[in-house]
Amino acid sequence: MNKPNIIDTDVHNAIAHSRDLLPYLPKAWHSYWLSAGPGYGGGWHSPVGVMRKDAVPDGGGIPGSDPQHMLKHHFNKYGIDYGILTGSGILGISLNPNPDYGNVLASAYNDWLVETWLKASPVYKGSILINHADPIEAAKEIDRMAKHPDMIQVIMCSGSRMLFGQRFFHPIYEAAERNGLPVAVHPGTEGRGIAGAPTPSGYPTSYLEWHNILPINYMSHVNSLVCEGVFEKFPKLKFVAIEGGLAWLPHLMWRMDKNFKGLRDLVPWLKRLPSEYIKEHIRLTTQPIEEPSKPEHINQILDMLGADNMVMFSSDYPHWDFDNPKMALQPIRKDLRQRILVDNALELYGHETFPTPIAASVPVREGDSSQ
Repeated sequence: MNKPNIIDTDVHNAIAHSRDLLPYLPKAWHSYWLSAGPGYGGGWHSPVGVMRKDAVPDGGGIPGSDPQHMLKHHFNKYGIDYGILTGSGILGISLNPNPDYGNVLASAYNDWLVETWLKASPVYKGSILINHADPIEAAKEIDRMAKHPDMIQVIMCSGSRMLFGQRFFHPIYEAAERNGLPVAVHPGTEGRGIAGAPTPSGYPTSYLEWHNILPINYMSHVNSLVCEGVFEKFPKLKFVAIEGGLAWLPHLMWRMDKNFKGLRDLVPWLKRLPSEYIKEHIRLTTQPIEEPSKPEHINQILDMLGADNMVMFSSDYPHWDFDNPKMALQPIRKDLRQRILVDNALELYGHETFPTPIAASVPVREGDSSQ
């Protein structure tokens, strides 16, 4: 079977100008959007910036905001056949205090994504943005957008007032399972908006300190999803933890399995070891993959967590810590590298979603930096 060579599961597309969203947004919300944007507060300062300088479109503007520039400088340059778009600067709408605003922004963004990006090239696959602060409306948005064949997953920010296993969120998972879509979460909003502190003991001082500790939020959500019985209630659901690292998961699985053996009466709905649910239902992406001083250690970690089926390649383009697919996975043994670059994404999203390798034949309109 002819199949793609590389599927990138985390590509950040950006809105070039706030006014670009207005045609898709109810007029009552125009002034709110133009003055406040997503409205979930600032974060920690990064001295190196968040975006790569070479990702600025030829005509200027925000990195990652021009579909044609991205085709040329990312997809064609690195031989990437398909990329899953995960948004930029708007993922935290769930942390705006006004849930009605979060709902209309999600719908407007999704319509804009279809018209601006999914129609620009077949390499682009979309993520349905939802406001997880209002699960009932989020479920309606999933049902509305799942009809589009190139919308292949649900996405929400990982910053939250509650752990994702709690029943408050179950309407989201029911809708995702009903439509055959994975639910993905993306970091970067921890400690912002109405989410509360990003660590159990408060707020880090610097961007470095904050960035280092982000996996604790993913550990908390995965622990909650399993222990609350989400995967028993929704047995076909898959959950994708984007950009959260990898090395924390073996430790979490071991700890959960050990404690389950003594405390299983607290979770009578669980029929298997916690690690078994994790291996079946949780998926991870590579960037930012850990870089131990001894490269062979990364293969040992991948074996510990069962990466043959769980881990998918992501570049995080156009962020400052972007991973080049030709370099980032070199320490990983070859057979596993192939599964990470393409096979695991094919199995999760479906072979029919990525029908043929197209990176080498992607048309780029030279000099076109328009939306």
